[in-house]
Amino acid sequence: MLGSTHGTFTTDLRARVVACGESPRTTVHGVTAAPGDQDVSGRPLHAAVPDLDRFFRPESVAVVGASDAEGRPNTGITRQLLAWAERVGARLVPVHPTRTRVFGIDCVPSVGALTEPVDLAVLLVADPLPVIEELAETKVKFAVAFASGFAETGAAGAAAQERLAAAVRRSGLRLLGPNTNLNAFERFREDLEGPAVALITQSGHQGRPVFTLQELGVRLSHWAPTGNEADLETSDFISYFAGRPEVGAIACYVEGLKDGRSFLLAADRAARQGVPVVAVKVGRTETGARTAASHTGKLTGADQVVDAAMRQFGVIRVDGLDQLQDTATLLARARRPQADGVVVYSISGGTGAHFADLATEAGLRLPTLPQAKQDELHTWIPEYLSVANPVDNGGHPVGDWRGRKIIDAILADPSVGVLICPIIGPFPPMSDKLAQDLVDAAEATDKLVCVVWGSPVGTEDAYRTTLLGSSRVATFRTFANCIGAVKAYLDHHRFTTAYRSPFDEAPRTPSPSFRKAQALMRPGRRLSEHAAKQLLRAYGIRVPREQLVTSAAAAVRAAGLVGYPVVMKASGAQLAHKTELGLVKVGLTSASQVRDAYRELTDIARFESIDLDGILVCQMVGRGVEMVVGVTRDDLFGPTVTVGLGGVLVEVLNDTAVRVPPFGESEARSMLGELRGRALLDGVRGAPPADVDALVEVVLRVQRMALELDGDLAELDINPLMVLPRGQGAVALDALAVCR
Repeated sequence: MLGSTHGTFTTDLRARVVACGESPRTTVHGVTAAPGDQDVSGRPLHAAVPDLDRFFRPESVAVVGASDAEGRPNTGITRQLLAWAERVGARLVPVHPTRTRVFGIDCVPSVGALTEPVDLAVLLVADPLPVIEELAETKVKFAVAFASGFAETGAAGAAAQERLAAAVRRSGLRLLGPNTNLNAFERFREDLEGPAVALITQSGHQGRPVFTLQELGVRLSHWAPTGNEADLETSDFISYFAGRPEVGAIACYVEGLKDGRSFLLAADRAARQGVPVVAVKVGRTETGARTAASHTGKLTGADQVVDAAMRQFGVIRVDGLDQLQDTATLLARARRPQADGVVVYSISGGTGAHFADLATEAGLRLPTLPQAKQDELHTWIPEYLSVANPVDNGGHPVGDWRGRKIIDAILADPSVGVLICPIIGPFPPMSDKLAQDLVDAAEATDKLVCVVWGSPVGTEDAYRTTLLGSSRVATFRTFANCIGAVKAYLDHHRFTTAYRSPFDEAPRTPSPSFRKAQALMRPGRRLSEHAAKQLLRAYGIRVPREQLVTSAAAAVRAAGLVGYPVVMKASGAQLAHKTELGLVKVGLTSASQVRDAYRELTDIARFESIDLDGILVCQMVGRGVEMVVGVTRDDLFGPTVTVGLGGVLVEVLNDTAVRVPPFGESEARSMLGELRGRALLDGVRGAPPADVDALVEVVLRVQRMALELDGDLAELDINPLMVLPRGQGAVALDALAVCR
C-alpha cells in the first residue's frame, strides 16, 4: 500500500478547473461541443455533469424522520448526520410530524413547512415516494433515500422504483438511492495532503477497504454509495469527480450499470481530463451477475462487452478490492512516468528472477541496462553478480554507503522509469537501511520507486514507519498487486497521452448510404442473403458478382455473365444455415452442372418447406483468410461490433473481439491484435499476408452501419468475410441481417 501523503508529494497528471457545473459549451482537445450534441442515432455525445457541490457540501440539511429516542434506528442516523453537518458547516433541520425538538433543535412538521431553502433532504422513511412528491413544491436540490424493497427485490420492487424515479424527474431534484446508506456522510481525514481517491460503490460494505486507506495515510475526498440508482448513478459521480482538482483517481465498485452510454460518456470525460478510473465490476459469471442483480437491481451486461468497453475508454478493471486499493492509490499519487522501463532491484538473485519473470509475463518492459551502467554498478556490486536487470546486489552493499549509490545510479539511467525493490522478509538492520535508502532516493527523483514488503507480520518499523511514512515510495504487500498497479500506471499514461475522444468523430448526420439501406429494411424480419448483401453494398462493402434467378435457364445465363466457376446458393429470409441443409453448391464449371444444381437446390427447399426468393449464382472468390464481422445489440451499450476468425472457426474457437461504437481506425486494428489467430492475417506456412487494411475498412463501415441503423438493425453477421492477399481487398461471401 502506498505510504502517507504528508510532505511534498504532488501529481502533474493534469491542470484543470473545478467543474462546479458545466458552462453551456466546453472546449476539449480543440473541439468545441455543446453538452446537448447528439450522434446520428440521437444519442448524446457528451456527459451531463451534475453540479454536486451542494450535495457534498450543503449549507442546509433537512432530516425527514429525525429522532432522538433511544433504541430507534433513526436516532443513530440522526446523530451521525448532526456530526457530519457540523463538520461541513451545514445547518440541520429535523423534520417530524409529532416532535417539536430533536437533539435540542426545533423541528418542522413536514417538508412543506420548511421556510428556508434546503440543499439536501435525507429521508429516514420507509416509503420515500410521498415525501418526494411533497418535495416537488420546495426548492430542495438533493435527496437521499435509504429505504430498501425496490428493484433489488424483483418485478414489483422494480415497478415501485420506476414510480419513485418518475416522481424525482417531475420534482426537478436529484436523488441518491434508494437502497443506499450513510457512506457519503463518513468522517474523512482532513490532515492528509496530496491527490485524493474518490470512491463510488453500489455496495457500501465493499467500499470499506478503500475507505480505511486513510489509516495508512492515503487521502480520500468523497464516497458516493449509489445504491439502486433510481436517479443519480455511477456515471454522474465519475463525471463530477473527473472535474475536481483534488481528485487524483476514481475507485469504483460496480455491480451493474444503469445505462451503458452514460457510463462511456463519463469514462470519456475522465479520459479527456486524464483522471484514471479504476473499477471492480462484478458479473463475470452467471452466478455473480444474478447475485449482483438481486442486490441492486441493475443490468450487469455481457461481460465481454463490458470488459471491451472499459478498455476502449481507459477504465482500468481489476478483480479484487485489494487491487482496487493499490492501483487507485498509485494512479492517484504517482507522477507522470519519464520512461516505461522497469528495473527490478533485490538482495537475492532468486527474488529478482522470480519477480522479473512475473513482471515480464504481465507485459512490463524490463530493459537490459547499458554496459556502461552495468560497469558503474559493478563499482559497488561484486563482478560475479548479474546487474543487467534484474540487479542483484548480493546483500552486503545494502548495509553501508554503497546501497544508496546503487539505487541512485539505477534511477539515473534514462531508460528507467520505475524501480521496484521486492523485500520478501525483514532482516534488520539491513532491511531497515535498505528501506530508508529507497525512501531517501525517492525523495530526490521524479521517477517511481516501488517496494514490495513481503513480511506477513506487517508490524515492522521499516514497514510501518519508514515505508508507509514516505510521501514518495509506493509500498505493496504482494508481487501481483505491485505488478498490476505499475502496469496500469504505465498503460494509463500511454492511453491518455494518445487519447482522442471517439465521440468527437462520431457521425452527426446520416450518410447517403443510410438512405439506401433504410429502404431495404423490413421491420421485425430477417433479410435473405441477397437482401443482406444489398445492405452491405449500400455501405460500400464488397460482395461477389452475383445474380438472383428463379429458373434453371436464368441460372445458366447468370453463370455465363458472372464467369465460371460459380457458386450457387438458395436465398430466402428463413435461411440462416444453408450448408447444413445442402443448399450450397460450390465450384460449378458448366451449364449442365448449373442446371442440375438449380433443380437440386429448389427440390431441397420444397422438401424442407422453405420459401425462397430465388437462387443466387455467385462468383467464386479466391482463397484468403476467412473472418467474421458482425453487429449485435447489448442490453447496456446498444449496438456492438464484433470481428473474429470466420467460417466454422467462429463456432469452434470463438476467437472474437468486440467494441462499442463509436471508435476509430486504431481501435479497429487493436481488435485484430486481440485475436488468438491474428498470425493468420500475417501469413503462415507460406501463405501471403492478408489485406488487413481492407479488413479494417470493412469493420469501420460496419460500425457506421451499426450507428446509423441503430433503430432498424437488430443483428448483422458477415461470415465468411474473405480477406484476400494484401492489396486485393476483402469480399463478403455470405451475410445475415435481422431487422428490429
